[in-house]
Amino acid sequence: MSIALSEKVAAAQRIQTRRPDNPIFDKCVQFTEADEVKAAGMYPYFFPIEKSEGTEVLIEGRKMVMLGSNNYLGLTMHPKVREKAIQTLERFGTSCSGSRFLNGTTVLHEELEEKLAAFLGKESATVLTTGYTTNLALSCLLGRNEIALMDASNHASLYQAVMNGFCKLKRYNHCDAADLERRLEHMDEKRSKLLLTDGVFSMEGDLAPLPELVEIKKEYGFPIVVDDAHGLGVLGENGRGTCEMMGVEDDIDIVTGTFSKSFASLGGVVAGPRAVINFIKHHGSAMVYAASMAPPAVGAALASLEVMQEESWRRKRVVHNAHALRNGLADLGFNVSKAESPVVAVYPGGEPQAFVLWKALFDKGLFTNLAIPPGVPPHKSLIRNSLMATHTDEHIEQALEIYAKIGKEQGLI
Repeated sequence: MSIALSEKVAAAQRIQTRRPDNPIFDKCVQFTEADEVKAAGMYPYFFPIEKSEGTEVLIEGRKMVMLGSNNYLGLTMHPKVREKAIQTLERFGTSCSGSRFLNGTTVLHEELEEKLAAFLGKESATVLTTGYTTNLALSCLLGRNEIALMDASNHASLYQAVMNGFCKLKRYNHCDAADLERRLEHMDEKRSKLLLTDGVFSMEGDLAPLPELVEIKKEYGFPIVVDDAHGLGVLGENGRGTCEMMGVEDDIDIVTGTFSKSFASLGGVVAGPRAVINFIKHHGSAMVYAASMAPPAVGAALASLEVMQEESWRRKRVVHNAHALRNGLADLGFNVSKAESPVVAVYPGGEPQAFVLWKALFDKGLFTNLAIPPGVPPHKSLIRNSLMATHTDEHIEQALEIYAKIGKEQGLI
């Protein structure tokens, strides 16, 4: 080894072993759980994918069935979606290099907003950089003297929006409308309230009781926000999501969603009354200060919106696939979630068992997601399987065969 090279290696080693000496970094030094799990060969996160064909991916040189992606309609590889992204790239480049508020609005951003407002049956819509930041933009609707009513299992982005708004947070038990009503009886009637809930809860795939929430809304007079990130494009006769499926579209005031699921892109939308959307556009920090949604992502979302309306078979197929896997796992004896969404959760019995099951599935060629607290409630660690319209019967059969073999080996079934 040359002297110059050896000096570089030595410098790199010093950087890797150097520990921050300020007390504010103590929590970072003391965080060892990830390294311990890696050392045990059980680390389930940040796996680099070398190649993707949608339903199958290449990881560490091995082809695996992808059951961890939210690409529900299978549109990330659709020719129309890819072509539209390429055309937009050639027309506008890779980035707007600024916020929507200043230089980051193109004619395609506005076209997407108009089409989404019409699709969702709302007066107006605006699109933001990600689904997460879309929900953060809601914080401008919540002030110190107001109350946010929240399902206990809402997505982290909704909780972050509430914290950013400095309002009073009132949780109700997961999907428990009766508990919400009990809590409302003891709240100050004079304080304005806003109810926020997921449509499809992302980890377990269960659905919010929207009809019951709407009845309570009518009695108490608060508006409702539904984050339908995992429902848009999939649920409902026309793919308008959980609200359409449950027949309450006209009673839901604001709908938010993300383009990183069924829309095969990156970004998010908030749709609702024109005055509310206009206010968010001028006061939502995630709108005013965050970089604009990249033009190729806008193009991909536009094309996906067209395809999902033209190819309704995709909605039927993804629901079919989810039922096939869920029913198959239940027949084998696994404890699985009961839902009408493309998410199929398997409960192995605890966090250690979940790690072991995830690793065994991975080694056999199934890419699934491991969800542990705080991403799920304590003692409810799970394996999250998400289905695509483009999964074949053979993919489902292969997954069930692997689950059956491992389930018997580990005494889960």
